[in-house]
Amino acid sequence: MNLPNKLTLLRIILVPFFAAALLIGSIPHHYLIALLIFAVASITDMLDGKIARKYDMVTDFGKFADPLADKILVISAFACFIELDIIGAAFIILVLFREFSVTSIRLIAAENGKVVAANMWGKAKTVSQMVAIIIVMINGYLLELSGMGILGLSGAQGIISVINTVLLWITAVLTVISGVIYIKDNFGFIRNAK
Repeated sequence: MNLPNKLTLLRIILVPFFAAALLIGSIPHHYLIALLIFAVASITDMLDGKIARKYDMVTDFGKFADPLADKILVISAFACFIELDIIGAAFIILVLFREFSVTSIRLIAAENGKVVAANMWGKAKTVSQMVAIIIVMINGYLLELSGMGILGLSGAQGIISVINTVLLWITAVLTVISGVIYIKDNFGFIRNAK
């Protein structure tokens, strides 16, 4: 197994640790710990593709596992946010619908020997998701510090909640737009599926 694939596997392995750190509120600084694990996982996402392309280490496993690892990481974060009452279930339903739809099209295309690359909207969706997740965790950590008496943010919880909600719904809108464009641009694969 080459280095890019090991980095992809590391990202998947980090997900339970990330989720545990985020959800176990009795651990001091749990938002910070989760944020650091998420950052390491995100860095592996950036590195695996660059290394694979630069050193001609692209594999079929990597083509399949890399986007899957990304989806596992992001959807795990959103699921944790539901558990933490930061977002509602409608949000993750939109994200899951988009991801399953796009993945289905990619599988149909692959059966026909075609590779469907991510477009600008898909990349914007991914960036918005990562940024939103990071900011929500930073905001959670600020509130955690405030609760410990380390940071004086009394009364800021409402403002932070609005910031989180706006960021996450911007992400939801970009997710839906990217999914609609992706389906429209690749509908031929669905129409011609055997």
